[in-house]
Amino acid sequence: MKRAAAQCEVKLAPPALLRAYRTMYASRRIDDKEIALKHQNRVYFQLSSAGHEAVSVATAMVLKPGCDWLFPHVRDRALCLYLGMSAYEQLLGAVAAASDPNSGSRQMPSHWGMKRLNMPSRSSCIGMQFLHAVGAAEAGYRRSLLPHADLAIPYNVDEIVYIGSGEGATSEGEFWESLNTACNLKLAVLYVIQDNEYAISVPVEVQTAGGSISALLREFPNLHIEECDGTDLEESYAALFRAAAHCRNRSGPALVHAHVVRPYSHSMSDDESLYRSRAELAEEARRDPIHRLEKKLAASGQLVPEQIEGLQAEVNAEIEEAAEQALRQPHATGDTAAEFIYSPEVDPTSQTFDLEHNPAAEGEEGTMAELINQCLVDEMEHDARVVVLGQDVADVSRCESLSEVKGKGGVFKITAGLQRKFADARVFNTPLAEANIIGRSVGLALRGFKPVPEIQFFDYIWPAYMQLHNEVPLMRWRSNNAWKCPMVVRAPIGGYVRGGAIYHSQSGVSLFTHLPGWRVVMPSNALDACGLLRTAIRCDDPVLFLEHKHLCASATTEATIPAGISWSRLPRPRWCRKGQPQL
Repeated sequence: MKRAAAQCEVKLAPPALLRAYRTMYASRRIDDKEIALKHQNRVYFQLSSAGHEAVSVATAMVLKPGCDWLFPHVRDRALCLYLGMSAYEQLLGAVAAASDPNSGSRQMPSHWGMKRLNMPSRSSCIGMQFLHAVGAAEAGYRRSLLPHADLAIPYNVDEIVYIGSGEGATSEGEFWESLNTACNLKLAVLYVIQDNEYAISVPVEVQTAGGSISALLREFPNLHIEECDGTDLEESYAALFRAAAHCRNRSGPALVHAHVVRPYSHSMSDDESLYRSRAELAEEARRDPIHRLEKKLAASGQLVPEQIEGLQAEVNAEIEEAAEQALRQPHATGDTAAEFIYSPEVDPTSQTFDLEHNPAAEGEEGTMAELINQCLVDEMEHDARVVVLGQDVADVSRCESLSEVKGKGGVFKITAGLQRKFADARVFNTPLAEANIIGRSVGLALRGFKPVPEIQFFDYIWPAYMQLHNEVPLMRWRSNNAWKCPMVVRAPIGGYVRGGAIYHSQSGVSLFTHLPGWRVVMPSNALDACGLLRTAIRCDDPVLFLEHKHLCASATTEATIPAGISWSRLPRPRWCRKGQPQL
Protein backbone atom coordinates (compact mmCIF):
# COMPACT_ATOMS: atom_id res chain seq x y z
CA MET A 1 0.00 0.00 0.00
CA LYS A 2 1.33 3.43 -0.89
CA ARG A 3 0.74 6.55 1.16
CA ALA A 4 0.74 9.61 -1.12
CA ALA A 5 2.21 11.94 1.49
CA ALA A 6 5.45 10.00 1.53
CA GLN A 7 6.07 10.50 -2.19
CA CYS A 8 4.19 13.60 -3.33
CA GLU A 9 6.34 14.07 -6.41
CA VAL A 10 3.45 15.40 -8.51
CA LYS A 11 2.94 19.15 -8.12
CA LEU A 12 0.17 21.38 -9.39
CA ALA A 13 0.92 24.62 -11.21
CA PRO A 14 -0.56 27.87 -9.83
CA PRO A 15 -3.33 28.13 -12.47
CA ALA A 16 -4.43 24.57 -11.67
CA LEU A 17 -4.50 25.36 -7.95
CA LEU A 18 -6.58 28.47 -8.54
CA ARG A 19 -9.08 26.62 -10.73
CA ALA A 20 -9.31 23.88 -8.12
CA TYR A 21 -9.94 26.39 -5.33
CA ARG A 22 -12.63 28.14 -7.34
CA THR A 23 -14.39 24.84 -8.04
CA MET A 24 -14.18 23.70 -4.43
CA TYR A 25 -15.54 27.01 -3.16
CA ALA A 26 -18.36 26.95 -5.72
CA SER A 27 -19.32 23.43 -4.65
CA ARG A 28 -19.59 24.51 -1.01
CA ARG A 29 -21.61 27.60 -1.87
CA ILE A 30 -24.07 25.53 -3.93
CA ASP A 31 -24.53 23.29 -0.90
CA ASP A 32 -25.13 26.34 1.27
CA LYS A 33 -27.59 27.80 -1.23
CA GLU A 34 -29.55 24.56 -1.38
CA ILE A 35 -29.65 24.43 2.42
CA ALA A 36 -31.01 27.98 2.54
CA LEU A 37 -33.65 27.09 -0.05
CA LYS A 38 -34.56 23.97 1.91
CA HIS A 39 -35.28 26.15 4.95
CA GLN A 40 -37.63 28.12 2.71
CA ASN A 41 -39.31 24.91 1.46
CA ARG A 42 -38.20 25.68 -2.09
CA VAL A 43 -35.92 22.63 -2.16
CA TYR A 44 -37.23 19.28 -1.00
CA PHE A 45 -34.06 17.39 -0.11
CA GLN A 46 -30.40 18.27 0.30
CA LEU A 47 -27.35 16.02 0.33
CA SER A 48 -24.12 17.88 0.97
CA SER A 49 -20.69 17.33 -0.58
CA ALA A 50 -18.99 19.47 2.09
CA GLY A 51 -15.65 18.10 3.23
CA HIS A 52 -15.20 15.99 0.09
CA GLU A 53 -14.31 18.83 -2.28
CA ALA A 54 -10.52 18.40 -2.42
CA VAL A 55 -10.40 14.72 -3.39
CA SER A 56 -13.41 15.21 -5.66
CA VAL A 57 -11.61 17.92 -7.65
CA ALA A 58 -8.34 15.98 -7.60
CA THR A 59 -10.18 13.03 -9.12
CA ALA A 60 -11.64 15.21 -11.85
CA MET A 61 -8.15 16.48 -12.69
CA VAL A 62 -6.93 13.00 -13.69
CA LEU A 63 -10.02 12.14 -15.75
CA LYS A 64 -10.65 12.78 -19.46
CA PRO A 65 -14.20 14.02 -20.14
CA GLY A 66 -15.79 12.30 -23.11
CA CYS A 67 -13.17 9.54 -23.02
CA ASP A 68 -13.51 8.06 -19.54
CA TRP A 69 -16.72 6.68 -18.03
CA LEU A 70 -17.90 8.10 -14.74
CA PHE A 71 -19.99 6.68 -11.90
CA PRO A 72 -19.70 9.44 -9.31
CA HIS A 73 -20.34 9.43 -5.58
CA VAL A 74 -23.43 11.39 -4.52
CA ARG A 75 -20.96 13.74 -2.76
CA ASP A 76 -19.06 14.39 -6.00
CA ARG A 77 -20.59 17.80 -6.68
CA ALA A 78 -17.14 19.36 -7.11
CA LEU A 79 -16.06 16.67 -9.58
CA CYS A 80 -19.16 17.29 -11.70
CA LEU A 81 -18.56 21.05 -11.64
CA TYR A 82 -14.93 20.66 -12.66
CA LEU A 83 -15.81 18.35 -15.57
CA GLY A 84 -18.42 20.69 -17.02
CA MET A 85 -21.75 20.38 -15.22
CA SER A 86 -22.77 23.95 -14.40
CA ALA A 87 -24.11 25.29 -11.12
CA TYR A 88 -27.37 26.03 -12.90
CA GLU A 89 -27.67 22.42 -14.11
CA GLN A 90 -27.06 21.14 -10.58
CA LEU A 91 -29.61 23.52 -9.07
CA LEU A 92 -32.26 22.45 -11.57
CA GLY A 93 -32.29 19.09 -9.83
CA ALA A 94 -32.43 20.69 -6.40
CA VAL A 95 -35.58 22.67 -7.24
CA ALA A 96 -37.18 19.69 -9.07
CA ALA A 97 -37.30 21.41 -12.45
CA ALA A 98 -38.52 19.41 -15.43
CA SER A 99 -35.39 20.45 -17.33
CA ASP A 100 -33.00 18.90 -14.78
CA PRO A 101 -30.40 17.22 -17.05
CA ASN A 102 -29.57 14.52 -14.52
CA SER A 103 -33.01 12.92 -14.31
CA GLY A 104 -35.72 15.39 -15.30
CA SER A 105 -36.17 15.59 -11.49
CA ARG A 106 -37.40 12.01 -11.42
CA GLN A 107 -34.77 11.36 -8.77
CA MET A 108 -33.46 13.13 -5.67
CA PRO A 109 -30.85 15.87 -6.15
CA SER A 110 -27.17 14.89 -6.37
CA HIS A 111 -27.97 11.69 -8.28
CA TRP A 112 -25.58 12.62 -11.05
CA GLY A 113 -26.04 11.37 -14.61
CA MET A 114 -25.21 13.20 -17.82
CA LYS A 115 -24.92 11.76 -21.31
CA ARG A 116 -22.35 14.24 -22.65
CA LEU A 117 -19.98 13.36 -19.78
CA ASN A 118 -20.32 9.55 -20.17
CA MET A 119 -21.96 9.61 -16.73
CA PRO A 120 -24.79 7.04 -16.49
CA SER A 121 -27.71 7.57 -14.16
CA ARG A 122 -27.21 6.29 -10.63
CA SER A 123 -29.89 5.29 -8.14
CA SER A 124 -30.23 5.80 -4.39
CA CYS A 125 -29.43 2.13 -3.78
CA ILE A 126 -26.07 2.02 -2.04
CA GLY A 127 -23.33 0.05 -3.76
CA MET A 128 -25.22 -1.03 -6.88
CA GLN A 129 -23.08 1.16 -9.13
CA PHE A 130 -19.86 -0.79 -8.38
CA LEU A 131 -20.92 -3.60 -10.69
CA HIS A 132 -22.23 -1.17 -13.31
CA ALA A 133 -18.80 0.48 -13.42
CA VAL A 134 -17.06 -2.88 -13.76
CA GLY A 135 -19.47 -3.84 -16.54
CA ALA A 136 -18.73 -0.57 -18.34
CA ALA A 137 -14.99 -1.26 -18.07
CA GLU A 138 -15.59 -4.81 -19.26
CA ALA A 139 -17.38 -3.39 -22.30
CA GLY A 140 -14.20 -1.56 -23.24
CA TYR A 141 -12.16 -4.69 -22.62
CA ARG A 142 -14.44 -6.88 -24.74
CA ARG A 143 -14.62 -4.22 -27.45
CA SER A 144 -10.81 -4.34 -27.64
CA LEU A 145 -11.01 -8.12 -28.19
CA LEU A 146 -13.28 -7.59 -31.21
CA PRO A 147 -11.35 -5.06 -33.30
CA HIS A 148 -12.76 -6.24 -36.62
CA ALA A 149 -16.38 -6.63 -35.58
CA ASP A 150 -19.01 -4.30 -36.95
CA LEU A 151 -19.72 -2.59 -33.63
CA ALA A 152 -21.02 0.94 -33.18
CA ILE A 153 -19.57 1.03 -29.66
CA PRO A 154 -17.13 3.91 -29.01
CA TYR A 155 -13.90 2.82 -27.35
CA ASN A 156 -10.67 4.59 -26.45
CA VAL A 157 -7.51 2.58 -25.91
CA ASP A 158 -6.57 4.40 -22.69
CA GLU A 159 -10.08 4.94 -21.27
CA ILE A 160 -10.72 4.27 -17.61
CA VAL A 161 -13.89 3.94 -15.57
CA TYR A 162 -14.21 5.97 -12.39
CA ILE A 163 -16.37 4.79 -9.51
CA GLY A 164 -16.75 6.98 -6.43
CA SER A 165 -18.23 5.95 -3.10
CA GLY A 166 -18.23 6.46 0.61
CA GLU A 167 -16.71 3.89 2.93
CA GLY A 168 -20.15 2.70 4.07
CA ALA A 169 -21.00 1.30 0.64
CA THR A 170 -17.96 -1.00 0.78
CA SER A 171 -19.96 -3.20 3.17
CA GLU A 172 -22.30 -4.11 0.32
CA GLY A 173 -21.69 -7.41 -1.45
CA GLU A 174 -21.64 -5.63 -4.82
CA PHE A 175 -18.39 -3.90 -3.82
CA TRP A 176 -16.61 -7.19 -3.23
CA GLU A 177 -18.13 -8.86 -6.28
CA SER A 178 -17.00 -5.93 -8.42
CA LEU A 179 -13.44 -6.09 -7.09
CA ASN A 180 -13.31 -9.82 -7.76
CA THR A 181 -14.12 -9.32 -11.44
CA ALA A 182 -12.09 -6.12 -11.87
CA CYS A 183 -8.97 -7.79 -10.48
CA ASN A 184 -9.57 -11.08 -12.28
CA LEU A 185 -9.92 -9.39 -15.70
CA LYS A 186 -7.43 -6.58 -14.93
CA LEU A 187 -10.04 -3.99 -15.81
CA ALA A 188 -9.22 -0.27 -15.87
CA VAL A 189 -11.44 0.72 -12.95
CA LEU A 190 -10.46 3.59 -10.67
CA TYR A 191 -12.13 3.19 -7.27
CA VAL A 192 -12.10 6.27 -5.05
CA ILE A 193 -13.40 5.58 -1.55
CA GLN A 194 -14.14 8.88 0.16
CA ASP A 195 -13.97 7.88 3.81
CA ASN A 196 -15.59 10.47 6.11
CA GLU A 197 -15.80 7.81 8.85
CA TYR A 198 -19.59 7.80 9.03
CA ALA A 199 -22.36 5.98 7.14
CA ILE A 200 -25.09 8.29 8.47
CA SER A 201 -24.51 7.60 12.19
CA VAL A 202 -22.53 4.34 12.00
CA PRO A 203 -18.78 4.98 12.49
CA VAL A 204 -16.15 3.28 10.39
CA GLU A 205 -14.88 1.00 13.17
CA VAL A 206 -18.37 -0.55 13.35
CA GLN A 207 -18.76 -0.60 9.58
CA THR A 208 -15.41 -2.13 8.59
CA ALA A 209 -13.21 -4.75 10.26
CA GLY A 210 -10.16 -2.94 11.57
CA GLY A 211 -11.61 0.43 10.56
CA SER A 212 -9.77 0.55 7.20
CA ILE A 213 -11.11 -0.71 3.90
CA SER A 214 -7.75 -0.36 2.15
CA ALA A 215 -6.06 -2.54 4.77
CA LEU A 216 -8.51 -5.33 4.03
CA LEU A 217 -7.66 -5.25 0.31
CA ARG A 218 -3.87 -5.57 0.44
CA GLU A 219 -3.75 -9.07 -1.03
CA PHE A 220 -6.11 -8.56 -3.97
CA PRO A 221 -4.12 -9.40 -7.15
CA ASN A 222 -3.53 -6.66 -9.73
CA LEU A 223 -5.06 -4.03 -7.43
CA HIS A 224 -2.99 -0.87 -6.93
CA ILE A 225 -3.84 0.84 -3.61
CA GLU A 226 -3.18 4.41 -2.55
CA GLU A 227 -4.13 6.01 0.76
CA CYS A 228 -4.19 9.77 1.20
CA ASP A 229 -5.50 12.72 3.17
CA GLY A 230 -8.52 13.58 1.03
CA THR A 231 -8.72 17.07 2.50
CA ASP A 232 -5.30 17.94 1.03
CA LEU A 233 -5.67 18.74 -2.68
CA GLU A 234 -2.07 18.13 -3.74
CA GLU A 235 -1.66 14.93 -1.73
CA SER A 236 -4.92 13.65 -3.19
CA TYR A 237 -3.86 14.59 -6.71
CA ALA A 238 -0.53 12.79 -6.32
CA ALA A 239 -2.29 9.59 -5.21
CA LEU A 240 -4.85 9.81 -7.98
CA PHE A 241 -2.25 10.60 -10.63
CA ARG A 242 -0.43 7.33 -9.86
CA ALA A 243 -3.63 5.33 -9.54
CA ALA A 244 -4.99 6.59 -12.87
CA ALA A 245 -1.68 5.83 -14.58
CA HIS A 246 -1.85 2.26 -13.29
CA CYS A 247 -5.32 1.90 -14.86
CA ARG A 248 -4.43 3.59 -18.17
CA ASN A 249 -1.40 1.32 -18.51
CA ARG A 250 -3.81 -1.65 -18.36
CA SER A 251 -2.10 -3.01 -15.26
CA GLY A 252 -5.40 -3.58 -13.50
CA PRO A 253 -7.77 -1.64 -11.24
CA ALA A 254 -6.69 0.88 -8.62
CA LEU A 255 -8.26 2.01 -5.36
CA VAL A 256 -7.64 5.33 -3.65
CA HIS A 257 -8.66 5.41 0.01
CA ALA A 258 -9.12 9.11 0.76
CA HIS A 259 -9.71 10.26 4.34
CA VAL A 260 -12.13 13.19 4.25
CA VAL A 261 -14.39 15.03 6.68
CA ARG A 262 -18.12 15.59 6.93
CA PRO A 263 -18.69 19.06 8.41
CA TYR A 264 -22.43 18.96 7.66
CA SER A 265 -24.87 16.22 8.61
CA HIS A 266 -25.40 13.24 6.32
CA SER A 267 -28.32 15.11 4.77
CA MET A 268 -30.87 17.65 5.92
CA SER A 269 -32.96 14.74 7.15
CA ASP A 270 -30.21 13.95 9.66
CA ASP A 271 -28.83 15.77 12.73
CA GLU A 272 -25.26 14.71 13.47
CA SER A 273 -25.25 16.49 16.87
CA LEU A 274 -27.30 13.55 18.10
CA TYR A 275 -24.35 11.17 17.74
CA ARG A 276 -21.15 13.23 17.32
CA SER A 277 -19.39 15.14 20.09
CA ARG A 278 -18.49 18.81 19.89
CA ALA A 279 -14.80 17.96 20.21
CA GLU A 280 -14.99 15.62 17.22
CA LEU A 281 -16.75 18.23 15.09
CA ALA A 282 -14.22 20.89 16.11
CA GLU A 283 -11.34 18.63 15.03
CA GLU A 284 -13.03 18.07 11.68
CA ALA A 285 -13.44 21.80 11.18
CA ARG A 286 -9.67 22.18 11.52
CA ARG A 287 -9.24 19.89 8.50
CA ASP A 288 -11.76 21.65 6.27
CA PRO A 289 -10.33 21.24 2.73
CA ILE A 290 -11.33 24.72 1.51
CA HIS A 291 -9.77 26.51 4.47
CA ARG A 292 -6.63 24.38 4.12
CA LEU A 293 -6.20 25.29 0.46
CA GLU A 294 -6.92 28.97 1.19
CA LYS A 295 -4.11 29.02 3.75
CA LYS A 296 -1.72 27.25 1.37
CA LEU A 297 -2.46 29.70 -1.45
CA ALA A 298 -2.08 32.67 0.88
CA ALA A 299 1.16 31.36 2.39
CA SER A 300 2.67 30.84 -1.07
CA GLY A 301 1.65 34.31 -2.17
CA GLN A 302 -0.57 33.02 -4.98
CA LEU A 303 -3.64 34.66 -3.48
CA VAL A 304 -3.76 37.67 -1.20
CA PRO A 305 -6.83 38.21 1.00
CA GLU A 306 -8.29 40.79 -1.39
CA GLN A 307 -8.06 38.32 -4.30
CA ILE A 308 -9.73 35.59 -2.25
CA GLU A 309 -12.56 37.96 -1.35
CA GLY A 310 -12.96 39.01 -4.97
CA LEU A 311 -13.03 35.43 -6.25
CA GLN A 312 -15.57 34.45 -3.60
CA ALA A 313 -17.81 37.42 -4.42
CA GLU A 314 -17.72 36.48 -8.11
CA VAL A 315 -18.67 32.86 -7.37
CA ASN A 316 -21.40 33.92 -4.93
CA ALA A 317 -22.97 36.16 -7.57
CA GLU A 318 -22.88 33.38 -10.18
CA ILE A 319 -24.61 30.95 -7.83
CA GLU A 320 -27.28 33.46 -6.80
CA GLU A 321 -28.04 34.11 -10.46
CA ALA A 322 -28.10 30.37 -11.24
CA ALA A 323 -30.46 29.71 -8.33
CA GLU A 324 -32.87 32.45 -9.38
CA GLN A 325 -32.88 31.16 -12.93
CA ALA A 326 -33.46 27.57 -11.75
CA LEU A 327 -36.33 28.61 -9.49
CA ARG A 328 -38.13 30.12 -12.49
CA GLN A 329 -38.19 26.80 -14.35
CA PRO A 330 -41.42 24.75 -14.35
CA HIS A 331 -41.78 21.43 -12.61
CA ALA A 332 -42.64 18.27 -14.50
CA THR A 333 -46.37 17.72 -14.89
CA GLY A 334 -48.21 14.63 -13.75
CA ASP A 335 -49.15 13.57 -17.26
CA THR A 336 -45.46 12.85 -18.03
CA ALA A 337 -45.06 10.30 -15.22
CA ALA A 338 -45.65 7.30 -17.47
CA GLU A 339 -43.25 8.45 -20.19
CA PHE A 340 -40.15 6.35 -20.89
CA ILE A 341 -41.15 3.26 -18.94
CA TYR A 342 -40.40 1.50 -22.22
CA SER A 343 -38.54 2.52 -25.36
CA PRO A 344 -40.39 5.17 -27.36
CA GLU A 345 -38.57 4.09 -30.54
CA VAL A 346 -38.85 0.30 -30.61
CA ASP A 347 -42.21 -1.28 -29.80
CA PRO A 348 -42.05 -5.10 -29.64
CA THR A 349 -45.82 -5.20 -29.32
CA SER A 350 -46.28 -3.62 -32.75
CA GLN A 351 -47.00 -5.32 -36.05
CA THR A 352 -43.36 -4.80 -37.02
CA PHE A 353 -42.64 -7.92 -34.98
CA ASP A 354 -45.71 -9.82 -36.14
CA LEU A 355 -43.90 -12.05 -38.63
CA GLU A 356 -44.63 -15.63 -37.61
CA HIS A 357 -46.32 -16.57 -40.89
CA ASN A 358 -45.70 -20.31 -40.81
CA PRO A 359 -42.00 -20.20 -41.76
CA ALA A 360 -40.84 -23.02 -43.97
CA ALA A 361 -39.54 -26.18 -42.37
CA GLU A 362 -35.85 -27.03 -42.35
CA GLY A 363 -35.00 -30.59 -41.53
CA GLU A 364 -35.75 -32.30 -38.25
CA GLU A 365 -37.97 -31.21 -35.45
CA GLY A 366 -36.36 -29.72 -32.39
CA THR A 367 -37.17 -29.26 -28.75
CA MET A 368 -37.68 -25.87 -27.15
CA ALA A 369 -34.10 -26.01 -25.90
CA GLU A 370 -32.77 -26.73 -29.39
CA LEU A 371 -34.76 -23.92 -31.02
CA ILE A 372 -33.64 -21.45 -28.34
CA ASN A 373 -30.05 -22.46 -29.05
CA GLN A 374 -30.60 -22.00 -32.80
CA CYS A 375 -32.13 -18.57 -32.20
CA LEU A 376 -29.11 -17.52 -30.12
CA VAL A 377 -26.82 -18.61 -32.97
CA ASP A 378 -28.89 -16.63 -35.48
CA GLU A 379 -28.94 -13.48 -33.35
CA MET A 380 -25.23 -13.61 -32.53
CA GLU A 381 -24.52 -13.89 -36.26
CA HIS A 382 -26.91 -11.04 -36.97
CA ASP A 383 -25.61 -8.65 -34.28
CA ALA A 384 -22.01 -8.65 -33.03
CA ARG A 385 -23.11 -6.73 -29.93
CA VAL A 386 -24.87 -9.77 -28.48
CA VAL A 387 -22.87 -11.40 -25.69
CA VAL A 388 -23.84 -14.39 -23.54
CA LEU A 389 -22.69 -14.64 -19.94
CA GLY A 390 -23.49 -16.56 -16.78
CA GLN A 391 -22.49 -19.53 -14.72
CA ASP A 392 -21.55 -22.53 -16.89
CA VAL A 393 -22.82 -20.97 -20.15
CA ALA A 394 -19.48 -21.43 -21.94
CA ASP A 395 -18.37 -24.73 -23.38
CA VAL A 396 -15.20 -24.51 -21.32
CA SER A 397 -13.34 -21.72 -19.49
CA ARG A 398 -9.88 -23.21 -20.04
CA CYS A 399 -9.86 -22.64 -23.76
CA GLU A 400 -6.84 -24.83 -24.39
CA SER A 401 -9.06 -27.83 -23.57
CA LEU A 402 -11.74 -26.91 -26.11
CA SER A 403 -10.45 -29.32 -28.75
CA GLU A 404 -10.38 -32.25 -26.30
CA VAL A 405 -13.73 -32.00 -24.54
CA LYS A 406 -17.37 -31.90 -25.58
CA GLY A 407 -18.09 -28.78 -23.54
CA LYS A 408 -20.69 -27.80 -20.98
CA GLY A 409 -22.85 -25.12 -22.61
CA GLY A 410 -25.22 -24.67 -19.69
CA VAL A 411 -26.88 -27.07 -17.28
CA PHE A 412 -29.65 -27.62 -19.83
CA LYS A 413 -27.29 -27.40 -22.85
CA ILE A 414 -29.10 -24.36 -24.23
CA THR A 415 -25.86 -22.44 -24.85
CA ALA A 416 -23.90 -25.47 -26.06
CA GLY A 417 -21.56 -24.72 -28.93
CA LEU A 418 -21.91 -20.94 -28.78
CA GLN A 419 -18.39 -20.42 -27.45
CA ARG A 420 -16.91 -22.64 -30.18
CA LYS A 421 -18.70 -20.60 -32.83
CA PHE A 422 -18.30 -17.08 -31.42
CA ALA A 423 -15.22 -17.39 -29.14
CA ASP A 424 -14.85 -16.57 -25.48
CA ALA A 425 -14.89 -12.79 -26.03
CA ARG A 426 -18.64 -13.10 -26.59
CA VAL A 427 -19.57 -16.24 -24.63
CA PHE A 428 -18.04 -16.44 -21.17
CA ASN A 429 -18.52 -17.83 -17.70
CA THR A 430 -18.91 -15.66 -14.62
CA PRO A 431 -18.43 -16.26 -10.91
CA LEU A 432 -21.24 -17.95 -9.02
CA ALA A 433 -22.74 -14.59 -8.06
CA GLU A 434 -26.09 -13.58 -9.50
CA ALA A 435 -25.79 -9.87 -8.68
CA ASN A 436 -22.42 -9.91 -10.45
CA ILE A 437 -23.99 -11.39 -13.58
CA ILE A 438 -26.79 -8.81 -13.77
CA GLY A 439 -24.81 -5.79 -12.53
CA ARG A 440 -22.07 -6.36 -15.11
CA SER A 441 -24.76 -6.75 -17.76
CA VAL A 442 -26.07 -3.29 -16.86
CA GLY A 443 -22.63 -1.79 -17.54
CA LEU A 444 -22.27 -3.72 -20.80
CA ALA A 445 -25.70 -2.53 -21.96
CA LEU A 446 -24.99 1.09 -21.01
CA ARG A 447 -22.00 0.99 -23.35
CA GLY A 448 -23.99 -0.47 -26.26
CA PHE A 449 -23.63 -4.23 -25.99
CA LYS A 450 -26.75 -6.44 -25.96
CA PRO A 451 -26.11 -8.83 -23.07
CA VAL A 452 -28.02 -12.10 -22.72
CA PRO A 453 -27.17 -13.13 -19.15
CA GLU A 454 -28.35 -16.46 -17.78
CA ILE A 455 -29.41 -17.13 -14.20
CA GLN A 456 -28.87 -20.86 -13.94
CA PHE A 457 -32.05 -21.55 -11.95
CA PHE A 458 -34.84 -19.06 -11.28
CA ASP A 459 -34.79 -20.29 -7.67
CA TYR A 460 -31.41 -18.55 -7.21
CA ILE A 461 -32.24 -15.24 -8.85
CA TRP A 462 -32.79 -13.45 -5.55
CA PRO A 463 -29.22 -12.23 -4.84
CA ALA A 464 -29.66 -10.20 -8.05
CA TYR A 465 -33.09 -8.87 -7.11
CA MET A 466 -31.87 -5.41 -6.11
CA GLN A 467 -30.35 -5.04 -9.57
CA LEU A 468 -33.42 -6.58 -11.24
CA HIS A 469 -35.89 -4.49 -9.24
CA ASN A 470 -34.24 -1.08 -8.80
CA GLU A 471 -31.66 -0.80 -11.57
CA VAL A 472 -32.40 -2.65 -14.81
CA PRO A 473 -36.08 -1.75 -15.38
CA LEU A 474 -35.76 1.83 -14.14
CA MET A 475 -32.64 3.02 -15.96
CA ARG A 476 -34.51 4.56 -18.88
CA TRP A 477 -37.30 6.04 -16.77
CA ARG A 478 -35.14 7.54 -14.02
CA SER A 479 -32.77 9.15 -16.55
CA ASN A 480 -35.66 10.67 -18.50
CA ASN A 481 -34.74 8.55 -21.53
CA ALA A 482 -31.08 9.61 -21.54
CA TRP A 483 -29.84 6.08 -20.70
CA LYS A 484 -31.09 2.57 -21.30
CA CYS A 485 -29.96 -0.96 -20.54
CA PRO A 486 -31.72 -3.43 -22.84
CA MET A 487 -30.86 -7.04 -22.07
CA VAL A 488 -32.48 -10.45 -22.13
CA VAL A 489 -32.21 -12.27 -18.81
CA ARG A 490 -32.74 -15.98 -19.43
CA ALA A 491 -33.77 -18.19 -16.53
CA PRO A 492 -34.98 -21.80 -16.41
CA ILE A 493 -38.09 -21.94 -14.21
CA GLY A 494 -40.57 -24.40 -12.71
CA GLY A 495 -40.38 -28.10 -11.97
CA TYR A 496 -38.78 -30.66 -14.27
CA VAL A 497 -37.71 -33.85 -12.48
CA ARG A 498 -38.64 -35.71 -9.37
CA GLY A 499 -36.24 -34.82 -6.63
CA GLY A 500 -35.85 -31.19 -7.73
CA ALA A 501 -37.64 -30.25 -4.51
CA ILE A 502 -38.32 -26.74 -3.34
CA TYR A 503 -35.06 -25.15 -4.54
CA HIS A 504 -35.24 -26.32 -8.14
CA SER A 505 -38.96 -25.88 -8.83
CA GLN A 506 -39.95 -22.34 -7.91
CA SER A 507 -42.08 -20.00 -10.02
CA GLY A 508 -42.04 -16.42 -8.78
CA VAL A 509 -43.11 -14.76 -12.01
CA SER A 510 -45.55 -12.35 -10.36
CA LEU A 511 -42.70 -10.55 -8.58
CA PHE A 512 -41.47 -9.40 -12.00
CA THR A 513 -44.72 -8.88 -13.89
CA HIS A 514 -45.57 -6.17 -11.36
CA LEU A 515 -42.38 -4.21 -12.06
CA PRO A 516 -42.75 -1.37 -14.61
CA GLY A 517 -39.99 -1.48 -17.20
CA TRP A 518 -39.73 -5.24 -17.54
CA ARG A 519 -41.20 -7.28 -20.34
CA VAL A 520 -41.74 -10.85 -19.15
CA VAL A 521 -41.96 -13.77 -21.59
CA MET A 522 -42.67 -17.44 -20.87
CA PRO A 523 -43.19 -19.50 -24.05
CA SER A 524 -45.24 -22.68 -24.08
CA ASN A 525 -43.72 -24.40 -27.13
CA ALA A 526 -40.60 -24.52 -29.23
CA LEU A 527 -41.67 -22.32 -32.15
CA ASP A 528 -42.98 -19.59 -29.83
CA ALA A 529 -39.75 -19.75 -27.85
CA CYS A 530 -37.70 -19.18 -30.99
CA GLY A 531 -39.82 -16.29 -32.23
CA LEU A 532 -40.24 -14.59 -28.86
CA LEU A 533 -36.55 -14.82 -27.99
CA ARG A 534 -35.64 -13.20 -31.30
CA THR A 535 -38.05 -10.36 -30.60
CA ALA A 536 -36.74 -10.03 -27.04
CA ILE A 537 -33.16 -9.65 -28.27
CA ARG A 538 -34.07 -7.14 -30.96
CA CYS A 539 -36.30 -4.96 -28.82
CA ASP A 540 -34.85 -2.06 -26.82
CA ASP A 541 -36.13 -2.91 -23.34
CA PRO A 542 -35.06 -5.37 -20.67
CA VAL A 543 -36.80 -8.73 -21.08
CA LEU A 544 -37.05 -11.58 -18.59
CA PHE A 545 -37.19 -14.72 -20.71
CA LEU A 546 -38.39 -17.69 -18.65
CA GLU A 547 -37.82 -21.20 -19.96
CA HIS A 548 -39.91 -23.87 -18.25
CA LYS A 549 -37.49 -26.66 -17.51
CA HIS A 550 -39.94 -29.49 -18.20
CA LEU A 551 -41.12 -27.98 -21.47
CA CYS A 552 -37.57 -27.32 -22.72
CA ALA A 553 -36.87 -31.02 -23.19
CA SER A 554 -40.41 -32.26 -23.77
CA ALA A 555 -41.30 -33.87 -27.08
CA THR A 556 -44.80 -32.45 -26.78
CA THR A 557 -43.48 -28.92 -27.40
CA GLU A 558 -41.26 -29.77 -30.38
CA ALA A 559 -41.44 -27.83 -33.62
CA THR A 560 -39.77 -28.03 -37.01
CA ILE A 561 -36.69 -25.82 -37.05
CA PRO A 562 -37.70 -22.84 -39.21
CA ALA A 563 -35.80 -21.82 -42.30
CA GLY A 564 -35.07 -18.13 -42.10
CA ILE A 565 -36.40 -15.73 -39.52
CA SER A 566 -39.23 -16.57 -37.16
CA TRP A 567 -40.32 -14.06 -34.55
CA SER A 568 -43.43 -13.01 -32.66
CA ARG A 569 -44.61 -9.76 -31.18
CA LEU A 570 -44.58 -10.04 -27.42
CA PRO A 571 -48.17 -9.68 -26.18
CA ARG A 572 -49.88 -11.86 -28.74
CA PRO A 573 -51.22 -14.94 -26.93
CA ARG A 574 -52.44 -18.00 -28.79
CA TRP A 575 -54.98 -20.41 -27.31
CA CYS A 576 -53.45 -23.81 -27.98
CA ARG A 577 -55.89 -26.00 -26.09
CA LYS A 578 -58.39 -25.70 -23.29
CA GLY A 579 -57.22 -27.10 -19.96
CA GLN A 580 -59.26 -28.69 -17.19
CA PRO A 581 -58.72 -27.82 -13.52
CA GLN A 582 -57.28 -30.65 -11.44
CA LEU A 583 -58.97 -30.99 -8.05
